[in-house]
Amino acid sequence: MSGLLDSLTYLNPALVYLIVGLLVFAEDALFVGFVLPGETAAILGGVTASLGHTELITMAIVVVAGAILGDTIGYEIGRHYGSRVLDMRALDRYRQRINAAQAFLASRGGPAVFLGRFVAFLRAAMPFLSGAARMPYRTFLAYNAAGGILWGTGVVVLGYAAGTSYKKIESTFGTAAALTVAAIALIALIVWRIRRHRQTR
Repeated sequence: MSGLLDSLTYLNPALVYLIVGLLVFAEDALFVGFVLPGETAAILGGVTASLGHTELITMAIVVVAGAILGDTIGYEIGRHYGSRVLDMRALDRYRQRINAAQAFLASRGGPAVFLGRFVAFLRAAMPFLSGAARMPYRTFLAYNAAGGILWGTGVVVLGYAAGTSYKKIESTFGTAAALTVAAIALIALIVWRIRRHRQTR
């Protein structure tokens, strides 16, 4: 992650916005988007803002726009090609999770779209499944936009806060201490994501 951050901070800010926006967009637009680091890119976008390389508000707007537009494309793909994509053998390894997501969508409707925004697999799958289930687009858009705004703003601010904390620790205690804290925070984040993944399954 630190290597990716270093690469981003050496790029032109406009290119950083583009890369972050495209990763968030692609994660949500493609039904198999759960293999793309959209959330990680959004967090790193917030970190670049804390470093003064990009603007916080602009980064948040880019991430929110990428999330909402990507979900809309995912919805349309599901609406037009849902059954054909779901029958693909490549998705067999995710079949149990797809079935669970479909059941969640059937029972919760619009709120499932909103809540799915905050779970990695559902974030990628829910727009497609909503389109395949023929959910009215207005309903989908309302919940999708609400979730996209809250999620997009939240992850960018989270990255910004993490970057600011790192800078404060480094200036007070030195680089070694800052790296130690960053490593601990990264391990804690990985453990949290693994636990959330297990709970989702």
